[in-house]
Amino acid sequence: MPADPLIVPVSLGERSYEIVIGTGILAAAAELIEPRLSRRLSGRPTRTAAIVTDANVSQHAEAVALSLQSAGWNVESIAIPPGEKSKSQEVVASIYDRLVAMHADRRTAIIAVGGGVVGDSAGFVAATYNRGLPFVQVPTTLLSDVDSSVGGKVGINHPQAKNLIGAFHQPATVLIDTAALTTLTDRDYRSGLAEVVKYGVILDAAFFEFLEQSVAALNRRDPAVLQQVIATSCRLKAYVVERDEFELTGLRAVLNYGHTFGHAFEALANYGELLHGEAVAIGMVYASRLAERLGKIDASITARQVRLLDALHLPTKLPAGMAFATEEVISRMRLDKKAVAGRMRFILPTRLGHVELFDDVPESDVLAVLSI
Repeated sequence: MPADPLIVPVSLGERSYEIVIGTGILAAAAELIEPRLSRRLSGRPTRTAAIVTDANVSQHAEAVALSLQSAGWNVESIAIPPGEKSKSQEVVASIYDRLVAMHADRRTAIIAVGGGVVGDSAGFVAATYNRGLPFVQVPTTLLSDVDSSVGGKVGINHPQAKNLIGAFHQPATVLIDTAALTTLTDRDYRSGLAEVVKYGVILDAAFFEFLEQSVAALNRRDPAVLQQVIATSCRLKAYVVERDEFELTGLRAVLNYGHTFGHAFEALANYGELLHGEAVAIGMVYASRLAERLGKIDASITARQVRLLDALHLPTKLPAGMAFATEEVISRMRLDKKAVAGRMRFILPTRLGHVELFDDVPESDVLAVLSI
């Protein structure tokens, strides 16, 4: 196994797990997965697994399958169509059918090898099939490395709103192989950088400054910088999840900075024309301008975000030709998971490295920002 992977613990009592971050570690998947599954199951797993993946990352799924099969596992591979539209009830039902056919039981592991769509869909299956199966995340995109693979949120989309149907189901472990990032398209890679920038805005001003200083290295996908950035992002997310696993105190909501606007844009763009990270990048700028308008921050905070996002070649406004009626955006935002009784709530910065939840934002101010 490659030397010295980084380990980021997520401390959640009996649901605790480790995030393993290294380069070239998929070849050692069985060695890394089995002891961590054993701890979650309080006993040795049955060595039966369903690997859920898509055609875009088949080489990574094959590496995991080969490692497991070489260690004596029985492995079934289930490929779903690539893209956000696979986060649907129809696709999930097709995975259930495959599990029924393979006689999956409560000790059968679901292993998600892919980006956020694969992880969210496979995780929802793991949470709901037979009232819960053990789950392993093997993210293959930067976005899923730092966001969707960590924290136990799993789910699928409703035609009217993103992630409206879901559950909390913590993985037994997360394996992050930075070598997988070399296969990403430029657009997919940069989509992940948006969530990295988010962590600096919401939790760590020093990290945001590090990102500003590391633009050149990030743009060339420097392995050492990426490993550091992924580990820091995972530690920051773990810090929040450990303190608010089920979004009961409001702390975990800070992770949704930029998402109230962003999810609305994604839905209106039919889940595909805008990548998730692109929508979040645009959403962060809108949220920051809303904070400006409400007097929570000055314009310099927004300007720094725009400069960093621009330098990382991420959008800061909707693309030309993609215009939505403000009433449509507001309607979609009312379906956001943070909304209460149809009243919109927003995560807004009050300084760089700190955000708060506001539930008394006048709709007129939201409309004004959308009209800029």
